[in-house]
Amino acid sequence: MSNYVKIFDTTLRDGEQSPGATMTSAEKLEVARSLARLGVDVIEAGFPAASPDDLEAVRRIAIEVGNPTDGTKAPVICGLARATKNDIDASWEAVQHAKHPRIHTFLATSPIHMKYKLKMDPEEVVEKVYEMVSYARTLCEDVEFSPEDGGRSDPEFLYVVLGEAIRAGATTLNIPDTVGYTTPEEFGALIDGIIKNTPGMHEGITVSVHCHNDLGLATANTLAGIQAGARQAEVTINGIGERAGNTAMEEIVMALKTRPHTYNCTTGIDSTQITRVSKLVSNYTGMTVQPNKAIVGANAFAHEAGIHQDGMLKNHQTYEIMLPETVGLSRSKLVLGKHSGRHALKVHLQEMGYEFSPDDLGVIFDRFKELADKKKTITDADLEALVEDQVYQANEVYSLDGLQVACGTMGLPTATVRLRGPDGAVYIQPAVGTGPIDAIYKAIDQIVHAKNKLLEFNVHAVTEGIDALGEVTVRLQAENGNTSTRTSPQTENTRHRTFGGYGADTDIIVASAKAYLSALNKLLLSTYEEKPAANAVNG
Repeated sequence: MSNYVKIFDTTLRDGEQSPGATMTSAEKLEVARSLARLGVDVIEAGFPAASPDDLEAVRRIAIEVGNPTDGTKAPVICGLARATKNDIDASWEAVQHAKHPRIHTFLATSPIHMKYKLKMDPEEVVEKVYEMVSYARTLCEDVEFSPEDGGRSDPEFLYVVLGEAIRAGATTLNIPDTVGYTTPEEFGALIDGIIKNTPGMHEGITVSVHCHNDLGLATANTLAGIQAGARQAEVTINGIGERAGNTAMEEIVMALKTRPHTYNCTTGIDSTQITRVSKLVSNYTGMTVQPNKAIVGANAFAHEAGIHQDGMLKNHQTYEIMLPETVGLSRSKLVLGKHSGRHALKVHLQEMGYEFSPDDLGVIFDRFKELADKKKTITDADLEALVEDQVYQANEVYSLDGLQVACGTMGLPTATVRLRGPDGAVYIQPAVGTGPIDAIYKAIDQIVHAKNKLLEFNVHAVTEGIDALGEVTVRLQAENGNTSTRTSPQTENTRHRTFGGYGADTDIIVASAKAYLSALNKLLLSTYEEKPAANAVNG
């Protein structure tokens, strides 16, 4: 058995289903590019049947990321499909443009799902699996099948269903613990039984695992599955996903890398890019990574206790089982300043893993010069914030053209906001609030007329010092009754949808306005197509 574990990343599909994690097509494309550079083997780019926009996003990823022109390895581009011909056709329409396309179809196999959701007898499920996997195989040579809620399915029934999937042409069998119910011992035994007892199982079949974190056991269950013989791990960046989330990619990769004698398995992931991709996904989704999150949390390599600090000064291995550099963290300072040229900036960005067109580089260079005039020391973190704030924002419907606030103890906090709208006109609006941010947001609301509820507002400094660059992330929820006459009409589908926004600036007030506008622009640009009635959840 091979000791290579394929990393199947479903950040753009299962991860995006997490409430508030919706990304635009442009953002999904940039995340996919980053996943490819990271070394991900399979990118599940979305659920093409969900909407025309999702199909188009997967198609663009298949074309642009699935066919690299720089000589690098082309990742498999995968689309999810329920066990219906319409879904499978939509998936194939989207992924067929990739060098290595895959169709991933699923059908529930647990007693509770078959009885109450599918309303199908076990015999009907077996027949449906064979029929739909066979149909998918007529379109694509690489077909993955998942028995949804496999963790609560009868193992003997799973052997039958998976055997039929193999007979129909499935090349990957993914076993999902859809509701995060199993324990590592149970899940490991399930995978072991499947490998030993499924009819037709052979070396050409990859057994995969897809675990959810409802009991906080997703990573442990995935590792147990790998120890039992699974050779594909389905994961997401930062562990985002339905409910409590999925297995976190960074945890699996670093567990295998840090404990080689325990697992005796390797991956193709360039771990030095983990932190950067984690930050990118966090900014796009508006879902802040908790400080104590393993591998990528702000405190993952921080030490405050005196005993720990003493040990670290003597030998870092006393309290660190991996170097921060292995996941892309660096405390080194940039030798860049206001006298640095465009070429020096380009080279340094390339060393950080960024590639930009001349136009995008010019935009970043202008922002870099502005920041260099304000800060004496510029770090990699400053540059990352500039890149994410300037280049990776959604297309702008409204842009910030000016801002002035007055606050303190002597009067009411007031703000005057100047925005440039989609028609090129400039809109100026004053407002009073409970504080400067509240006043700014009220003024913006009076211009944009996109009703929403602010769910989260987070602010932190990117670097140390009083001249630190500040980052703000927000999440807001669209509400019915939007009345903007300067943008496309809003529909009933806006209700309950959430959107994330990100902004960075040395002025935290400006960063707050940018973040709010970023989220509002996503709301206004959203196509609001409804997804199919049945949830697209296989794991």
